[in-house]
Amino acid sequence: MKILVSGGAGFIGSHIVDAYVDAGHDVAVIDDCSTGNAANVSPRARLHRVDLRDRAAVAAVVARERPEVISHHAAQLDVRRSVADPVFDAQVNLIGFLNLLEEARQHGLRLVVFASSGGVVYGESQRLPTREEDPTEPISPYGVAKLASERYLHYYAHVYGIRSVCLRYANVYGPRQNPHGEAGVIAIFTGLLLDRGEPVINGPGKQTRDYVFVGDVVRANLLALDSDYAGPLNIGSGVETDVNHLFALLCEAAEHHPPERHGPAKAGEQLRSVLDPARAREVLGWRPATPLADGLRRTVAWFRERRAAA
Repeated sequence: MKILVSGGAGFIGSHIVDAYVDAGHDVAVIDDCSTGNAANVSPRARLHRVDLRDRAAVAAVVARERPEVISHHAAQLDVRRSVADPVFDAQVNLIGFLNLLEEARQHGLRLVVFASSGGVVYGESQRLPTREEDPTEPISPYGVAKLASERYLHYYAHVYGIRSVCLRYANVYGPRQNPHGEAGVIAIFTGLLLDRGEPVINGPGKQTRDYVFVGDVVRANLLALDSDYAGPLNIGSGVETDVNHLFALLCEAAEHHPPERHGPAKAGEQLRSVLDPARAREVLGWRPATPLADGLRRTVAWFRERRAAA
């Protein structure tokens, strides 16, 4: 298949590019590298340094690549920035995405695999683990943009017959991770622990998240290519982990055990989040395969090797 990966120089996107190339697909990347790193992009993929907000530049890339599939991982992914500047968030996460869709639909686009967010589109869910059919009530502009993108994809399916799979990720972590986004706490804590510092936990540390290893997320993106399924799918572990336990696991992986320090709670922070991945198991045959402790050890090892090389 001819696949265009937006955000393919970023944390998750670059791993997906690697997997698509390894599977024999013809892969191109569109990324402005504002947060991604060109060094992450496989030399077997073509990189176009383009901002999705630039409609003319997007049109030129799409006309050249003529993708059958778009794997959309480009995003402004800082929830706090979306709250501070919702216009910028919408320009990147909605207008940029629509620029890409509008151009690609004219050149044979058949499938969109969209990186949505199970951590934000549901809001403060009343049922845990949260299922795809539960209410979607996002409480941040970032979450609103993710949900609106899903709705636009429904429109493109109805009008143009373009199938879409919206992968609602839990908190993805792993090698190449940066400190942005909710799972960024792992990158932040890891950096401090490797420097023999003392991370500070916001509030009591009882807030929970669902952490899923990037390698498991990549498998979901591969499986989505060959499925007939269309619609949203939760991609998570189905396991709640609080920050205190996460901190303890990272201390073990980093072989550094500072005292558990707590600071002020973050205003408006979501208290609990965990996804039910049963539908992904049913329709894709996907299930998370990496226990959290194992994934954290692999993540810390990557950060340690990167520091040694630098």
